Amino acid sequence: MKVYCLSGDPNQPCLVVKFKNTTIMLDCALGLTSALAFLPVPLVYSARLASLPVWKPKESSVPPEIKAACQELRDCAGEPFVDGISEFSVPETGLLDLAQVDVILLSNYKCMLALPFITEYIAFKGSVFATEPTLQTGRQFMEELVHFTERRPKAKIPNRWKNPELFKYLPQHFRDLIKNSADWRQCYSMQNVKSSLARVQMVNFGEKLNLFGCVELMAVSSGYCIGSCNWVMQSSHEKIVYLSGSSTLTTHPKPMEHSPLRESDVLILTGLTQTPTTDPDSMIGEFCLSAAVTLQNGGSVLVPCNPSGVIYDLFECLSAHLDNSGLGQIPFYFVSPVADSSLAYSNIFAEWLSSSKQNKVYLPEEPFPHAFLTKNGRLKRYSNIQDIGNNDFKTPCVVFTGHPSLRFGDVVHFIELWGRSGLNTIIFTEPDFPYLEAMAPFQPLAMKAVYCPIDTSLSYSQVNKLIADLKPRHLLLAEKYTHAIGQRSDLAISVEALTLTYRRGQVVKIPVKRQFEQIEIDKKLAAQLEPVEVKPGVAVVTLTGSLHLKDNKVVLKPLPTEPESRDTKALHKFPKQYLWGLVDVNQFVQVLATHGITDVKVTDSGDGHIVHLPNEDTLIQVEDDSTHIFCGDKMLRRKLKDILLQCMSKF
Repeated sequence: MKVYCLSGDPNQPCLVVKFKNTTIMLDCALGLTSALAFLPVPLVYSARLASLPVWKPKESSVPPEIKAACQELRDCAGEPFVDGISEFSVPETGLLDLAQVDVILLSNYKCMLALPFITEYIAFKGSVFATEPTLQTGRQFMEELVHFTERRPKAKIPNRWKNPELFKYLPQHFRDLIKNSADWRQCYSMQNVKSSLARVQMVNFGEKLNLFGCVELMAVSSGYCIGSCNWVMQSSHEKIVYLSGSSTLTTHPKPMEHSPLRESDVLILTGLTQTPTTDPDSMIGEFCLSAAVTLQNGGSVLVPCNPSGVIYDLFECLSAHLDNSGLGQIPFYFVSPVADSSLAYSNIFAEWLSSSKQNKVYLPEEPFPHAFLTKNGRLKRYSNIQDIGNNDFKTPCVVFTGHPSLRFGDVVHFIELWGRSGLNTIIFTEPDFPYLEAMAPFQPLAMKAVYCPIDTSLSYSQVNKLIADLKPRHLLLAEKYTHAIGQRSDLAISVEALTLTYRRGQVVKIPVKRQFEQIEIDKKLAAQLEPVEVKPGVAVVTLTGSLHLKDNKVVLKPLPTEPESRDTKALHKFPKQYLWGLVDVNQFVQVLATHGITDVKVTDSGDGHIVHLPNEDTLIQVEDDSTHIFCGDKMLRRKLKDILLQCMSKF
């Protein structure tokens, strides 16, 4: 079994597993933090951004090609930014032929944004599976991303800044950010999105899918977001569990299922919390408090956010907090190209929600409070900022809009609009982007910035307890998860299971050997068997048949009465004797001596023994399930084979 790591960020995973003659891709996330290297794209002309000077290296003398590359960089508060349309980090494509992937398993909407690059840009012919909420919410994320990046296209696409010779002149943090920029890609088109998502087949929790008769696939709830799942891949005798973004907290999605994940041969772990030193509940409380203080002082609140997920909890918690604070009249504005579909879908996915949310549907009530907020006019949704009329927009208010990177979307306009006033506050809740780096091209800003990252993914202490409960035989996880954060030893994975690590571009071989295969016995052959009881409750029988392999199913059938051809005639004869058991190496050495071979060296290989015959320039590898003779002399090889057979038990 081999695992290929195609992503450098375990929170944006893309792994490929080769298992039982199948090739399975686990998630295909898109690296969005690369957008931080670019200048923001404003909705209208920005004199400030347009007048930024060209970034210049500190060195006084640089080659002409470096000067030319610097023309594509702008200097903002001493920091370089690329003057161009944002590009994104796609999964590694050179490690293996992705056209050979049989199936792609998607665990949640955040881990599928690179899907069009896989299905539309290469000759992919496989299947794609996801739950219905993952498909529909992933569609919203993709459509919003395409809408934002295509809103103001650049006349010229810069690429000279990717010159590796320029990197040594750049600040270290910017160099680290763009070190893999040669593999970055511009966003796909809306047609790519439609074509790619048309390939996705929807599955339910607990539904079993058969992959070529080799592997059974099953999605189980992970509790992270609506429709998010972990995947179980199981053959007759092996079991692999893929643990992606998961949560044991009580929020709006269906709770995480544990029992199907237990006793696996391999547990592949990704998607742990990106904010291990903070607690989601306390962050939501701080978010509500910061928003209320700003509104009480007459300022407005800007919340850069994704169009789905935690935003539903923010609507619920903030509206309740403001009601209790006497601010129930404050309006909420949700600005996104997919605002309507996001709010609508969240209310029709009742079977994918927690039991408390499901119970409201049967009362009947809306499962989320934002439906009530919309009906009474407190929450207003718009596809873009141009749709907001002068009479509709009132301040102070709370605006939820994208994109959390602050590089494109309506959030850029609101920062330009509100950034000069210290009464206003921007509150960051998405953990995917470092907020100081996101704000860098807007500095200096008078508006206050509050960082309240809300990440409900598994913490290190939670995952350590979970692994102890699941009891996997092997654990495969990102290399960074094994290193303690800061000086805190509790912020690292420490378990008893055999642990293997991976990083981008690495191929990991998992020590899971296929020792058994399930074989069906044909009815005719079974009818001929006459078991003999050797002790009470135990009967044995010898059988000889013809092994047939078709569609990855193995069937033992009776030997045909007439051979199909002269070449297969020898295969259809009953053997004169049956071999069983292991080779007795000591007896083998003694028999060799009787045949004049006395210079024999035996070493332990871990899986068996290696017998070296120096004078004959021969190696004999003896293992539990196989024996190999490496010898250039054909006659001697036959002689050694006969001697080995003498040392085998037979009947």
